[in-house]
Amino acid sequence: MAVLSILMVKFVAVGLSRDLVGAYNSAYGYLQFFGILADFGLYAVVVREMSRVEDARHILGTFFHIRLLTVFIAIGGAVLLAWFLPQWEGTPLPIGVTLAALVPAFTLLAGVFRVVFQVHYRMHSVFIAEVGQRVITVVLLGALILLGVRESANMIHYELFLMFGGVGAGFLFLFSLLSVQRLLPYRDGVSSLSMWPFFRAAFPYSIAYLCIAIYRQLDVTLIALLRPDFQVQNAYYGFALRIADMAYLVPTFLLNAALPRLRGGSADRQLLPRLFFALLVFGTTAALVAGLWATPIMRLLTSEAYLGTGTTPGADSALMLLALPMFLNSLILFCFYVLLSSNTWRPLLSILLIGALLSLTGNLLLIPKYGFIGAGAVSIGTHIILCILLLPSVHWLGSNLPWTLILRWILFTVILALFLILGRPFLVTPFHSIIGALGCGGVVWILIEVLGMRKALLGNCTVGASAV
Repeated sequence: MAVLSILMVKFVAVGLSRDLVGAYNSAYGYLQFFGILADFGLYAVVVREMSRVEDARHILGTFFHIRLLTVFIAIGGAVLLAWFLPQWEGTPLPIGVTLAALVPAFTLLAGVFRVVFQVHYRMHSVFIAEVGQRVITVVLLGALILLGVRESANMIHYELFLMFGGVGAGFLFLFSLLSVQRLLPYRDGVSSLSMWPFFRAAFPYSIAYLCIAIYRQLDVTLIALLRPDFQVQNAYYGFALRIADMAYLVPTFLLNAALPRLRGGSADRQLLPRLFFALLVFGTTAALVAGLWATPIMRLLTSEAYLGTGTTPGADSALMLLALPMFLNSLILFCFYVLLSSNTWRPLLSILLIGALLSLTGNLLLIPKYGFIGAGAVSIGTHIILCILLLPSVHWLGSNLPWTLILRWILFTVILALFLILGRPFLVTPFHSIIGALGCGGVVWILIEVLGMRKALLGNCTVGASAV
């Protein structure tokens, strides 16, 4: 799926002009914020509830109707607001937001059925649906590129690029709907009484997800509102955020898959340290590659026109800034899900509110003058503060992770960093970058094997033994 996502980014960079790329990235960045609002924290709550009951059809039906309501309010409200914002009058953004809204709408509705696959450990259906979504979108975008669309400033091409994303998301929803009918046909019909317990249980986490949306997604929208050159700014910053989002999604998928098993007791004592170590290794790899190979990555995904120069920052500069948040996000999400599984929402909510307030204040102060560089700096500061505040909540991990395993992680980090630093001068063309990416993957695999980390990651050995 990563390859398909990379192709989508490449086709957008090749097919549209820089200004329309900025509008494209701004539309999706704006909708991502409202997409998180539409989730309302319900997904994690429903996963927990469905994993506790035998017949979950009524829960599934209720969840589907609630999700329909939240999608209509949040995504519909986002589209309506885009047409009335004076800053976007006369720009491609209102029509772009309207067309792009199909993607979060269909994706959120398909997420209802993902719960069933997750609880029943049938994630192959999710994989097929998501790969199919990306294949359809990439094929349609690739057809435009083959027809000769290059750096186009034509609004029709811009609209087609956005519509093709909606077509792929529509496939995701329909395939998920048909697949879930074979596994667990949901019971239609719901009353306000059955909805209320879900809203009540999800409310604290809806506020938590709102905070996450503010510190992770709102900066693109603030750039679009506060900078007259937002299309150029988000052309650079948007591509870096797309890569960061890929790095953010892997920990989310991993923790979502583990959520049904996080019920306390001895299972948690074995599972949680392995999850933490896996996220530590993944976050380290993502941050090192993004920070040390930012220019080769952006040259591969976009073109020379999007790279920074000695006087002006570019997409590679934005990716360097987001490297540290990629690593810290893995640790923040781990703490988030540990507190979520234990229903300890008060300290979680308080800390995330602090992070959201710091992020919003910092962005309002720095974006008007520094653009995406200011947004990146605020992201770094916010993630550091959130880690400092959240990590004490999982202090027990210190007695569950052997010091020998920590030493192996440090050695892994040092060797991988040396490989990336030594290899960077050779990555002068997109082809060399592809070879370098394959080599990096091989080095990561060899290090995991040689340093004896695979057993800890896969759970074939005891990571720790003390109580959580």
